[in-house]
Amino acid sequence: MLRCRWSTILQGRLHIARTKRVPVKPHHCRLHSSMYSKNSTAATNGTPRKIWDFRSDTVTVPTAGMREAMASAEVGDDVLDGDPLSIQLEERVAAMTGHEAGLFCASGTMTNQIGIRCHMLSPPHSIVIDGRAHVYVYEAGGIAYHTGASLIHATPKPGLHHLTADVVEKALILDDDVHHAPTKLVCLENTMDGEIFPFDELKKISEMVRGHGLAIHLDGARLWNASVETGISLKDYCQLFDSVSLCLSKGLGAPIGSVLVGSKAFIKKARHVRKFFGGGWRQAGILAAAAHYVLDHHLPTLKNDHLRAKRLAASLQQLGCRIAKRVDTNMVWVDISPTGIQTETLMKSFDEHGVKNFGPSDGVMRVVIHHQVPDEAIDAFVKAVAGAIPK
Repeated sequence: MLRCRWSTILQGRLHIARTKRVPVKPHHCRLHSSMYSKNSTAATNGTPRKIWDFRSDTVTVPTAGMREAMASAEVGDDVLDGDPLSIQLEERVAAMTGHEAGLFCASGTMTNQIGIRCHMLSPPHSIVIDGRAHVYVYEAGGIAYHTGASLIHATPKPGLHHLTADVVEKALILDDDVHHAPTKLVCLENTMDGEIFPFDELKKISEMVRGHGLAIHLDGARLWNASVETGISLKDYCQLFDSVSLCLSKGLGAPIGSVLVGSKAFIKKARHVRKFFGGGWRQAGILAAAAHYVLDHHLPTLKNDHLRAKRLAASLQQLGCRIAKRVDTNMVWVDISPTGIQTETLMKSFDEHGVKNFGPSDGVMRVVIHHQVPDEAIDAFVKAVAGAIPK
């Protein structure tokens, strides 16, 4: 009731503001700018200009061909009796990964959380994860909320970016002591920060985990990138895991969606969990059509993003920047500290050159390449950084 009343008051004030052409701030409301706020897309002289967005590979917009595919999509009710294109997508991704079945969901967070929830059915229990993982850091504490599991953080050995089998095994709780929460699941991520998890080490971890009778889940949001770069098939990667989450809206550029794969029994349970998550689709074929489109048209050219990322890294090094992490796929982690660049100066230079990116933290910023970042955009980014270097 209070919310409805406040909404009415606010609408009235905004109407008055439009009439009088004066700015109005709602009483007692705190206004703040978000790091996701959109920057200006026009130059100060009013001339439209191109804006190159390097913040994430989630910022891409549907292409003309994708929009046409979405507009002509055959649709049904995915909750009642099935949506044709969604069913085809689930079967297609399952076949690509060598798993029995798939489930099309709204986001990578949803497929991760549903997948993990379906493994964790009877507390007390624990999950071994990488403490830097998306499922832990960026999914709103979902694992703890949905599963009641204790989370055990495994940390890579010094000098390594990835976990190893001995480190993971040491973190497992395998006894039946009533003081402990037995480990039931291990979660890994590939890629992480754009770096590829070595396949041989994934295989060792998988064999060890399964040897203990435990399940293993992969957050493979950008597994497409790892597969394209290494030449190792999705099927070979995914056979090491009992469930895998594969995002369609990151590197591939679909507007929305992720697919969870696993056994038929597992996906049947996952479909039920998706329903109580509020994730049942209706006419999802519109979005499934976009997913089919990116698998047909964007996946074959994905390596171009990696090549541009490497070119950007090399150019930034020539300017005196330090590359903070390996550039395996489509991300560049650049440390501007050696150049003496000030953040405020850099952000101003970005704006002048039509570049959009998050500012550095402790001197380091992430730069993400995607299919709507052409060579022209790479050049603009390099010029922006060069223009911010103290003379």
